[in-house]
Amino acid sequence: MRHEDFTPPISRPGPHLRAVFTAAALAGVCLTAAGCGGDGGQSPGTASRSASAAPTPSPTQSSAPTPTGSASASAEPLPRGPLTGRTVVIDPGHNPGNVDHTREINAQVDMGNGRKECDTTGTSTDSGYAEARFTLDVSRRLRTLLEAQGAKVVLTQDGDRPFGPCVDERARIGNKAHADAVVSVHADGSATGNRGFHVILPAAVNGQDADAARMLAPSRELGVRIAGNFVRVTGSAPSNYIGDGTGLDTRDDLGGLNLSTVPKVFIECGNMRDPKDAALLTSAGWRQKAALGIAEGIGSYLKR
Repeated sequence: MRHEDFTPPISRPGPHLRAVFTAAALAGVCLTAAGCGGDGGQSPGTASRSASAAPTPSPTQSSAPTPTGSASASAEPLPRGPLTGRTVVIDPGHNPGNVDHTREINAQVDMGNGRKECDTTGTSTDSGYAEARFTLDVSRRLRTLLEAQGAKVVLTQDGDRPFGPCVDERARIGNKAHADAVVSVHADGSATGNRGFHVILPAAVNGQDADAARMLAPSRELGVRIAGNFVRVTGSAPSNYIGDGTGLDTRDDLGGLNLSTVPKVFIECGNMRDPKDAALLTSAGWRQKAALGIAEGIGSYLKR
């Protein structure tokens, strides 16, 4: 997600030690949680996203957006499992084609308490691995894991549209699906040395169309469970630059959260601009762990 008004974060004393203690505490969530089996906006205080690194859209992409999201691609009946009867919407952040549709994604849309650009290009690693590619890969892995437990999974986009969807439409897809949980998958674009993941929770906002206030408690529980399982499965520590070592951040400037009428969180899986985090994010094996950590967090929340 592209960052606006970047101000380099102020160093805090002992971030590594604090993150280690917090990681242990978050991992404890899994031990106490029932059923635990194993937008286009960005975080304030982080560096600008690169618009040039995203790849061109696939030739198979459709020529017009679809407003209802991309349902599970599986033609086979879903297996019965612990998540049978549950609907999960996965929102792969950005779109590889956004870079070729800057006019469209720069158009202003309602975000519940103001207006914001439709979407952004996302960031990339220094080697050119685009956030939009990362989010789609992790989201597809996540879909497979959730479907194996019987969940109905809807993706807001699956590489099947030329750009977007806009942040307001991303929220509507989850709302129309009456989703039991929605997770927007991202990777951050901060300064070198800033490491770790964080989960973004909705804030109470004042706006005619914003409806996140009544979702604050369930969204927070969803976020806490995802954070705890993400620590346990991936071994990654909570962010050392956002959230004071908690791995949690609350924001009111993301339309995807502000406009949601169902439980929803964002997860920034790591910092693509830090070489050590980038080495993880570009590893297929680590991306599978990331998907598993998110899936087990969602499962823990839904089975509570």
